[in-house]
Amino acid sequence: MSANTKLLSLLLTFVIVSCSLEKKANKAFSNGEFESTIEIYNRALEKDPSDPMANFFVADSYRQSNRLDEAEPYYKKALDRGIDNDSIRLFYAFALKANGKYEEAREQVDKHLESVIEEKYRTRGEEEISNLNSIDEIRRSENFFRVKNLEEINTDQADFAPVYNDGELYFSSSRADNKIYKATGTPFSNIFKVKTKGANIDTTTIEGLGDLINSYAINEACVTFSPDGKTMVFARGNSGKNKGTAEVNLYITSNRNGTWTEPRMLTINDPNSWDSTPAFSRDGKTLYFASRRPGGYGGIDLYSARRNSRGRFYRVTNLGPSINTAGDEMFPVISDEGYMYFASDGHAGFGGLDLFVAKRQNGKTTIENLGEPMNTTADDFGLFLFRADRGFFSSNREGGKGDDDIYTFVNEDPDLKIVNYYLTGVTMTHDDEDKLVVLPGVTVRLLDNAGEELDETVTDGEGNFNFRVYEHERYNLVGEKKGGTEQYLITRQEFSTIGRSVNRDTLTQLVTNVKFDTLMVLEKIEKDKIFVLENIYYDLDKSDIREDAARELDKLVTILNDNPELVIELSSHTDARQTDEYNLKLSQRRAKSAVDYLVSQGIDSKRLTAKGYGESKLLIPNAQTEEEHQVNRRTEFKILELGKPKQNDDEFYEDRFFDDDGDL
Repeated sequence: MSANTKLLSLLLTFVIVSCSLEKKANKAFSNGEFESTIEIYNRALEKDPSDPMANFFVADSYRQSNRLDEAEPYYKKALDRGIDNDSIRLFYAFALKANGKYEEAREQVDKHLESVIEEKYRTRGEEEISNLNSIDEIRRSENFFRVKNLEEINTDQADFAPVYNDGELYFSSSRADNKIYKATGTPFSNIFKVKTKGANIDTTTIEGLGDLINSYAINEACVTFSPDGKTMVFARGNSGKNKGTAEVNLYITSNRNGTWTEPRMLTINDPNSWDSTPAFSRDGKTLYFASRRPGGYGGIDLYSARRNSRGRFYRVTNLGPSINTAGDEMFPVISDEGYMYFASDGHAGFGGLDLFVAKRQNGKTTIENLGEPMNTTADDFGLFLFRADRGFFSSNREGGKGDDDIYTFVNEDPDLKIVNYYLTGVTMTHDDEDKLVVLPGVTVRLLDNAGEELDETVTDGEGNFNFRVYEHERYNLVGEKKGGTEQYLITRQEFSTIGRSVNRDTLTQLVTNVKFDTLMVLEKIEKDKIFVLENIYYDLDKSDIREDAARELDKLVTILNDNPELVIELSSHTDARQTDEYNLKLSQRRAKSAVDYLVSQGIDSKRLTAKGYGESKLLIPNAQTEEEHQVNRRTEFKILELGKPKQNDDEFYEDRFFDDDGDL
């Protein structure tokens, strides 16, 4: 064989091997096997350290397996060798930021914005410029957090997502002798628990949750418990049945006689998405979770789902742009004072995931970075408070035992005073003798001043409901009795906390609870039933709608909008101080003016009939005083037609066809 033939043979062999490696690496990458991708392309980099595609795929594999700091040199080499797309320079900036190189990161984002075309990457870049410009301000913010590595529980593997429940700390860990997860090159994670008093861990009690919950070749992580501790929701996925990392779903299990039942997938999962990091609200009626499902604001968003009386979840709602960004938001948790703590790489932070708190103040949601030392350039996430001023969180910061570690924290702010405000009420109705009686099973919604729903509940057997409210806000309560043989008007009433705040300077305890009481009366809908509209006044001998009358008629507009099945007669009555004919004509003009006003506010004229009764239906026949005449000069509405009773829309399907665990 000639020298040229040997050289050609070697070159051909090299090309075949290279193509084979590239094909194998690309397949691993598309399957989400990022550690395998890194290993394969590192072989190519041993021969050519500047190979642009190899560097790019290694960098992106590190990024997608939560090792962004390690991606920096590979992104740089890929860029230097001409790799250019709408995301690479932005991701390179994130890697620089994860290593604390903020000025260099800002330069790269500026360059990214000069050429980016795809809208989602432009939005993310614009957010990031703002975030980088906020770092110094965050650093200057004073806080009193003290953190400590919980060394006795951590290993050189990933230990994260701590949750306290009934004297035990539950956490997620890859410490078990499980199959290797090809995305990270570490064992699949399981859920463990350990007995603890606060942060004092009894390490002799560490144990997994058993084979019914944990698996050898599937990731289980991120638990949350209902308030009674009897229901657990957790994330499970990455079994390899689907390509990539989308296959993560939420599962539910119940504790019966000390044993967890077979976990079942929640129906609120998106079948083609990543759904994880669940957290119950303090009352157990809402489940918060993170999802990459379509329709969000960027990467992973935070969502909520309501839980009905049968334990079924429904009405999945994105938490909106005040919390969600073009980046990732995850690991939500609700504190005793009603704040939401969560992790994000989209809000202004130091790099990777940072810990934030969302507070409702003066009718708006504000987002605060918890600052240093809670946050670092690494991933800081998975916070849980077991008291108002202390708790646990997770971080892969320097100085830990290896991968993610669990930390404890204490807020030593000397002025820390937590005030919880609650609105408690009772739903009632009038009985046949016109006495107020309790009306249970009423759906009551709490709306903010802009009409956005904040919370919802169903009153118990005693008609009780309870909502968390906040300082300096106006609210609307909407009560609706769904189902049953009798119908009730949907009722709406205002409530405000403005001017009712507690002076924190006078408080001596860490936590103070303040309760406001209210009564909500739902009137029964009956044909020919008459309701008096209070404070509808007219000028003498006139039928024009005055400004004060318009405000009262607006309340009737609300009733008619809330109860679209109603058809009413709107009637006007006079006193007896003019002739019958005069009073009849005047009352008809006034009733017609009121109906015209309602139509001008969008009410269908087919639902309205104007009727003037003059002095024919005096409530006080021999009125003497002006006050008595005013009682006779009244405006009323009478129900002429009733619609069909409303069904329980969101919950009907769930309650009818499924039991608590999701069985048909």
